[in-house]
Order: sequence, then structure tokens, then C-alpha cells
Amino acid sequence: MSMTGKDRAALRAEAHHLSVQVHVGHAGLTPALLKSLDDVLRTHELVKVQVAKGGELSAKEAANAVANELGTEVVQVIGRTFTVYRHNPALPRSETPAWRR
Repeated sequence: MSMTGKDRAALRAEAHHLSVQVHVGHAGLTPALLKSLDDVLRTHELVKVQVAKGGELSAKEAANAVANELGTEVVQVIGRTFTVYRHNPALPRSETPAWRR
């Protein structure tokens, strides 16, 4: 699933107003955290994640690992925060996306 620059820019603009929904702690990307992130992606599609300061992974490394594990697209990485997107065709499209509510 490859995203164009225009799509990525539109998602960056949408993500600007989002608050962080998942925090990666000192333990890193544990199976429980990946399951939790998978659940949030299923319902919201566009998710901001923050990595702890003293953690073993940088935000870029964590974003790439999440992309490989959960099949997401990395929208952006800024400091210790990264944003990922995964389309969910099961969500109803007649209403506004979850991240715009």
C-alpha cells in the first residue's frame, strides 16, 4: 500500500489537530501495545503515537516497526511523536472519519 505525497500531506494536515492516543513506554513495542494500537487503528484509521524519552527505540525506528508489524503507512515523524494510517474498508463511509469528529 503506497501513498502519494498529496495523500500524505492531506493526512498530515488532518493529524495536526489530533491528540496522542497511544504511548510507547520504556518496554518498547510489546505484543500488548501492538494489539492496543491495532484496535485503535481499526476504529480511527489515523493515529498519533508518542515514544517515551528513555525508551530503547527512537520514534523513527518505532514507526517503521509498527508499519512492518501492522501494515500501516507512516504519515510523519516529528520528535518523539509519529503518525500512522491504515485504511479500514469496514468503517461506514457515509459519515465523517473518526479523526474528524
